[in-house]
Amino acid sequence: MNVSQSKAIDAEEQELLADYEAGRLRSIATASLLEDIKLAAKATGTKDQRINIRLSSGDLQAIRARALQEGIPYQTLISSVLHKYVSGTLQERNARR
Repeated sequence: MNVSQSKAIDAEEQELLADYEAGRLRSIATASLLEDIKLAAKATGTKDQRINIRLSSGDLQAIRARALQEGIPYQTLISSVLHKYVSGTLQERNARR
């Protein structure tokens, strides 16, 4: 079953799917970016301390929504953002709209 059969997709998703199936999409990952991702994943995966924090329900809902978009658990997203912040690699980018 292909993507279009499993759920309805919008025009932008249809265009991305067509580009993917035609082989027109290329990775923009550089060796440096891939190494950074590997290091972040390794650091994020090494969890030896537990914390509890209080967040507003709105912020938590937004974090959960963003994690869902990224396809990762929300606690992993929080951990990754905190790691990037303390390591100085957190970069602000324009929101996708």
